[in-house]
Amino acid sequence: MLMRRQVVLGAAACGVLSPALVACSSSSNEQDAARALRRPLAGADGDRAFLMRELVRFATLAPSSHNTQCWTFHLQDQAIVIAPDLSRRCPAVDPDDHHLYVSLGCATENLAHAALAAGMQANARFDPGGQGAITVHLEATRASVTPLFQVIPKRQCTRGDYDGKPISNDELRLLERAGTGNGVRVMLLTGRAAMEKVLAYVVAGNTAQMDNPAFVAELKEWIRFSAGEAESTGDGLFAATTGNPTMPRWLASRAMGLFYTPKSENDRYARQIRNSAGIAVFASDASDKAHWIEAGRCYERFALQASALGLRNAFLNQPVEVGSIRPQFARALGLGSQRPDLVVRFGRGPAMPLSMRRPVVAVLV
Repeated sequence: MLMRRQVVLGAAACGVLSPALVACSSSSNEQDAARALRRPLAGADGDRAFLMRELVRFATLAPSSHNTQCWTFHLQDQAIVIAPDLSRRCPAVDPDDHHLYVSLGCATENLAHAALAAGMQANARFDPGGQGAITVHLEATRASVTPLFQVIPKRQCTRGDYDGKPISNDELRLLERAGTGNGVRVMLLTGRAAMEKVLAYVVAGNTAQMDNPAFVAELKEWIRFSAGEAESTGDGLFAATTGNPTMPRWLASRAMGLFYTPKSENDRYARQIRNSAGIAVFASDASDKAHWIEAGRCYERFALQASALGLRNAFLNQPVEVGSIRPQFARALGLGSQRPDLVVRFGRGPAMPLSMRRPVVAVLV
């Protein structure tokens, strides 16, 4: 799913391909644009329509599957409706739309924090009928700028290496509290034996996915191999956000077969799990859209709390994406009837380049 996929070409490509065609860093123009999208929430000065658009902008800073930004927003007098954009589905990696609804939950959580900072209490209600939209009702309240709101522009899925150092018990308690919700819990695995067990399922899931041509084709479709491509589309998985080289699509498509192999990716995941402080597994009491949305809200609170603590996180969702492996993974963790929704590694490490977002006007309906 969701924003966890390493973007194919290994760093070795930097030394193999022509320097004239490869840049192993992000474009300054693209990063300037990405930072501009994360500017502070602007005051409305009585212009409610402007404020509502600002709330949508903060909602869109949430993570989404393959950074597809699979949502639309409809502004009402006292509410904002968040609906799935099914044209941005990823049927190969997400055939039941689980990750799509998790993404909507992430956007809902961002919206709630931004609304409170603007003096509005957000009350979200999911309608399982029709298009499966979330209506976020907004009521006037005293403005409160929370620590989680303050880090919304800084939050990112950081797919680089971490320092391998443990984090404190107090930090773990804060992460657990943030990641727990209505019918959703988070397991924090910090023991090396437990993390190695997760690694085995990550490797099995990743190998199965890479043996699936439909999965590889879908992933390639959502990769933005160059800064210009990332900036022009405003979506997708930009290669530089994982520390990988940027290059024209025609060249990347050819190089992908050389560097994107099960062994190279599995070795990368093994290294990165072993240099993480721990792994968080989110699990729901039921496998339905309401719980998937709640899992997204829980994950986003977890990610924002991690950012507030100076921690990084990134997805390792292969064990929950491959249908034949997910039940085995659940049994190995002792989850019983609960569905494992998300797998996330966390720890301390450097920031990576920022991903793009589409402009607000592109997601309003």
